[in-house]
Amino acid sequence: MSINACIGQNQNKSTQNLKINMNQQSTKQNQDSIVLGGGCFWCVEAQLKMLKGVDTVVSGYAGGSTQNPTYKEVCTGLTGHAEVIKVVFNQNQINIEKILEAFWQAHDPTQINRQGNDIGTQYRSVIFYQNENQKEIAEKLKEKLIAAKVYESEVVTAIEPLDTFYPAEDYHQNYYEGNTEQPYCRFVITPKIEKFKKIFEEKIK
Repeated sequence: MSINACIGQNQNKSTQNLKINMNQQSTKQNQDSIVLGGGCFWCVEAQLKMLKGVDTVVSGYAGGSTQNPTYKEVCTGLTGHAEVIKVVFNQNQINIEKILEAFWQAHDPTQINRQGNDIGTQYRSVIFYQNENQKEIAEKLKEKLIAAKVYESEVVTAIEPLDTFYPAEDYHQNYYEGNTEQPYCRFVITPKIEKFKKIFEEKIK
């Protein structure tokens, strides 16, 4: 069975994307955020939102040239965007290091422009940093990951500055929760969630 996230989705339920400047300071005290791409955003959203200290996770698009891209456009691979999630978290409960550790566990960072049957630049492994502190932490953790030889293949996660984050259409938000019986969710996302729960058992809400 070949199951691809971009195939067979209802793309007529799109809503207008809202442009978000991620460099703006959060209005909530002790809150921070980071934008991460690890393949299909349904997968990484479902996993990282389970962590204690994560307030919200928003699926969206970043890293491309087209303004206000739609899911259909991003799926062509021509806009340059990656499917990403914006993780908003409480720094008193979880730090960015733990967020990135979970991110690397939530997908395979050695696959270039793909995750399993999801193939294309929109599925690339990437960290979009918002400031120099995030960049430095991401680079150091990536170096440690490589030095530890956790993977036999090279870790290809890109570390790039964030320009603009575009929230995905409404029907993509919390997608797994509302579509657990959909084939992609059953055969791709659910196994990842079960593995993630075992690894981060003490940090799950």
